Amino acid sequence: APPGTREMVLAIASLFNTGGGDKSSGGAGTKRPNDGGGMRTPYLRVVGMERESSTADSARFSPAEEEAFRLLAQRSDIYDILYRSIAPSISGSYTVDIKKAILCLLFGGARKRLPDGMKLRGDINVLLLGDPSTAKSQFLKFATRVAPVGVYTSGKGSSAAGLTASVVRDARGEFYLEGGAMVLADGGIVAIDEFDKMRPADRVAIHEAMEQQTISVAKAGITTVLNSRSSVLAAANPVFGRYDDLKSASENIDLMSTILSRFDLIFLVRDVRDEARDRMICRHVMGVHIGNSGGGAGDGGSGGVSSLNASISDGNGDEDLMAAGMLGGSNLQQAATSSSGETGNTAAAIAENAMRVATTGSGELDVPTMKKYIQYCKTKCSPRLNDEADDILTSSYVKIRDDVRKRVMEAGGQAQAAIPITVRQLEALVRVSESLAKMRLDDRVQSEDIAEALRLFKVSTMTANSADQTKQSGSSATSDRDGAGQSAAAGALGTAMPSREDLVRAERFLRSRLAVGAVLNKQRVVEEASAQGYNAMITARALSIMVSRGEVQERNQSRMVKRVR
Repeated sequence: APPGTREMVLAIASLFNTGGGDKSSGGAGTKRPNDGGGMRTPYLRVVGMERESSTADSARFSPAEEEAFRLLAQRSDIYDILYRSIAPSISGSYTVDIKKAILCLLFGGARKRLPDGMKLRGDINVLLLGDPSTAKSQFLKFATRVAPVGVYTSGKGSSAAGLTASVVRDARGEFYLEGGAMVLADGGIVAIDEFDKMRPADRVAIHEAMEQQTISVAKAGITTVLNSRSSVLAAANPVFGRYDDLKSASENIDLMSTILSRFDLIFLVRDVRDEARDRMICRHVMGVHIGNSGGGAGDGGSGGVSSLNASISDGNGDEDLMAAGMLGGSNLQQAATSSSGETGNTAAAIAENAMRVATTGSGELDVPTMKKYIQYCKTKCSPRLNDEADDILTSSYVKIRDDVRKRVMEAGGQAQAAIPITVRQLEALVRVSESLAKMRLDDRVQSEDIAEALRLFKVSTMTANSADQTKQSGSSATSDRDGAGQSAAAGALGTAMPSREDLVRAERFLRSRLAVGAVLNKQRVVEEASAQGYNAMITARALSIMVSRGEVQERNQSRMVKRVR
């Protein structure tokens, strides 16, 4: 079997002595009975072996589970039930689309093998890029728990060898391969937190694993190819820790286009500052702590609901209070139950939970039921596109490319898109559409699947891509749209291309405000210019021009500026 293949082995654990007896009492090879000398080495005596072609082959389904899963798949609202079951303890208007994207990642598309032997990946990669305290890490943790195979790692503590494969020398001096996180997650997902903290060389090492889904090794006389058929769910912060509205998206995203193009969906997660939203957050967090402590100290259900620093829905009334835990909503109880030990791992408990949700349509699937349903759908269904879906996807992709080209031309051709729109994004739309059909156990991708895939792509990758595009109606964009989108704050600052006169006026103000040798806070300088009638975006651009000319230096991760001449 090639390296990376999963095998089910039946073996007997045994011990054997690797050392001889006492040389002084009987020679080098003499052994005495009941001699305690030598080293005992454990080994496995294999008596049976079974090869598994995929992770789904290891799953076994009882008749009750299959019946419940088929009833569940026949519901018209199965999509809403499933995304409602993704991290139910984390709520908020901006988290709805993120949960749906993670749901598509867990189910994945259909892996294809072409007649010439080329393989097309069906796994979906998702990147969450945004401010701290927006529950990115909690989403990663939950995804690794609910996936059939899940591996969690942090970018700062991971190297290229730790993510892919390494060659290790054993005690006898022989070399052997040791698989990394992406090899161990074959058939599942690998969650990489702090993706931006990885060294560039280590990020380049996973290019092959993310697209070709293989890892080529040529070290110490070992030349082989390992399988890495896994989805990547990554979380990263912008360059300066928080998203800077005065900088473009390409300046905030410190990732190369080669790695960005390998992500099917890229979400720009923003922490919008608003008094009403902040009060909702406080009510939600306090309700979680009060509700969790009131249920008894011995339940231990704080793992899944303790760090809920995501904001809740932007609406009001009893629905928000229930989401906040004040009215004892089922989400909070479900989150506490799913985080405290996962006692419902038996087939009967899984079938009961799936049947209850399938018949009533209320509540959520717990983690064991969700994991088993994902395995069932991956085993039983492999959707394909039809001619109608082909035409819709083709026309939509051509229109998206044309829109990006027009925005670049309107910007004078100076600013390129932060996230390139290539044929990989067309394949991403295909995979997301197939995953939506797989949730219903449908062998054909329907038109509503295409529409939902296009919507997810527009609210994620296209929104992040257009965050730095200038808008002609900058003044109208400053209307009170508190939580309408992740790029609303960037759009509020958007203006037309500044004229040379505006830049000269802004530079004149900056020279009068910044004396030679003075060190000031960059944000404060821009705010002072805005208070005196200067446009904040034009002021920031003028400051960047002065930095490029060498008149001003940026310090402390571009938070401070110093005029040198």
